[in-house]
This record gives sequence, C-alpha cells and structure tokens, in this order.
Amino acid sequence: MTIRRYLDVSAPAAMPALLIVGIALAAHLFGSNLLQHSVIEMLIMVVLVVGTYVFVGNSGILSFGHVSFMAIGAYATAWLTLPLFLKKLNMPGLPTFLHEWSIPVTPAAFLSGLLAALVGLVVGIPILRLSGIGASIATLSLLVIVTVGYSNWDSVTLGTSSIVGLPPYTDLWVALIWAVSGIVAAHAYQISRHGLLLRASRDDEVAAQAIGVDVFRERLIAWTVSAFIVAIAGVLYAHFLGTISIDAFYLNLTFISLAMLVVGGVSSLTGAVLGVVIISLLIEVLRELERGIDVGGLNIALPPGSQEIAIAVTMLLILIMRPDGLTRNREARWPFWETGAPDSRDFKGQGRET
Repeated sequence: MTIRRYLDVSAPAAMPALLIVGIALAAHLFGSNLLQHSVIEMLIMVVLVVGTYVFVGNSGILSFGHVSFMAIGAYATAWLTLPLFLKKLNMPGLPTFLHEWSIPVTPAAFLSGLLAALVGLVVGIPILRLSGIGASIATLSLLVIVTVGYSNWDSVTLGTSSIVGLPPYTDLWVALIWAVSGIVAAHAYQISRHGLLLRASRDDEVAAQAIGVDVFRERLIAWTVSAFIVAIAGVLYAHFLGTISIDAFYLNLTFISLAMLVVGGVSSLTGAVLGVVIISLLIEVLRELERGIDVGGLNIALPPGSQEIAIAVTMLLILIMRPDGLTRNREARWPFWETGAPDSRDFKGQGRET
C-alpha cells in the first residue's frame, strides 16, 4: 500500500481523532476547570458512542441495550479497585478473592472490558439470531434486565444506593487517550474482513448469505467488540465521578448516546464522533441557560428539562431534513486532494486495497 493510499484509508479515524485532540488541547490551554470537566465528559461519551457504533453502524441493527455494558464495566472496576475495607463493609456478597485484593485502574479497565465482552458473547447468542425490530426490542430487554438485576443485588452492587470511594483516574489526558484508542479500534474493525462482511449483510442480508457470509457470526463478533469498548466508557465514567449508581445507566443515557449517533450519521465513524461533539456543545449551552444569564440586570433562565427537549427537537429536525445525519453517512477525507478512499457506502473497494 502506498503512503498516499495509507493516508486515505486512515482518514476516517485520523480526522475525528485530530478533532477531539484539538478540543482537548484548547480546553487545557485556554479553558477553565469547569470547561475541562465538560470536555472530559464529552470524551467519555466519544468512547460510549464509538463503541455503540461498532455494532449499530456496521450491522444496521439499532441497539437500546449498550448502556448495560457500560454499567457492567463501571461496577466491575468498582469491585476491582475499591479499597478493601469499603468492599468488605458495603459489598459482603462479593467473592472472597475480591475482598482480599485490589488492583490498579488500568488493568482493571481491561478486565472490566473482558467481563462485559464475555457477557455480550453469552447474551448475544440468542439476541442476534433476531433481525430488525425484534433484535432492537431484545436489546432493550437486556437493558431492563441488567438495571433491575443490579438494582436488587444489594450485597454486591448496593442496590439503588451509590458506590463511593473509587480512586481518581480519569483526567483530561487519560480520557483523550482512551477516546482516540476507541476511534482507532472502531476503524480497524470496520476495515477488517469481519467489518466488511457485516456491512455487506447490513446493505443486503439475503445477498450476503447467498455468497456465504455467516451473518449471525459476524454480528456476534461486532457485538462482543462493541461491548468491550462501551465497558471502557463505564470505567472512565466511574473513575471520573468517584461514585456510581445504577440509575445513571438507564434510559436517559441511552437516549443521549443514540441521539449523538443519529445526529452525526449512524453508519459513519466520523459521524459518531461529530455527533458527540455537537450534542455535547448543545448540552453545555443549554446547561448554562438553565442556570440563567443576566440581561440588563434581569436573570433569564430556561425551565428544567430544556436539555432533553432541545435534543429531541434536534434529532427530529435531523431525521426530517437530513435522514443520513450531518455527515450523510460518509467518512471524513483529507482536505486539499482527491482521495481514492471509498466512503462508508463503498467499503468493498477499501477492503480490496487493504
């Protein structure tokens, strides 16, 4: 592969990565602590949405259950990294070996991701034999099962109470490294043989099966990889706040993450990242407006709940005016020259070149 061709193929990952690196550097150099806090939240959402994209964008099946993997990752890292006395005091139902040792956050992140991937592999076997709306409803059922299960597993998860005391880990640079790593992993998957086969089945399942594509196997691989990446978002979230509660991993977070994916473009990695950036900016602006702004000595504030309404309206407008998202489901390309790299609608050519 020539250098130019390599750059063309890498553009869908490199361009979004450069975007978030630029945002992080600007926040570090010129932003307040509050702005840096918001950028860290955005980077965590990049990991979540990119992880969701690995399955949804490549398979064409809308998943409402990916936040459940984020919850699994968050609680797993709590079990692995909390101080021993807190685990013994608050979670007596944990296995004995977890009561006797704790590990650093980085290896805990990988173990938490592997746990979520294992759960995803097991539950994906029945779920991914379904297609279309049936599979989507099944993923919603997974979210409900995980939420209700963790809410009532008091001896291990503290039920609906919050787990506190997680060691600090997620700063601006840690979040940025994981976000860029997630983008690179998602791109590597989508241009791999498995990614190309899954995208072929997304575009025409019958034709893909006719040429020998095992659609179920390809979906299961993407689902498992996706579960791992999304679990990392849960780890980052847990060690960013220092506390977790199962209520945080439910419909509100599901709605926001899917809104980000839809706004940017469901079938585009570039769109996934762009959607996170735009919706995060919208949320931040609305958050400030809900706090109130002074205009001529008069404080004007939006009513509570304006964020959710504005995001819903944004999604509705995008679906009506630009159904394929802001990127039209196309990937980023390097500016200033014509590239030979195909966009997300033509991955057959990209696979042939690579």
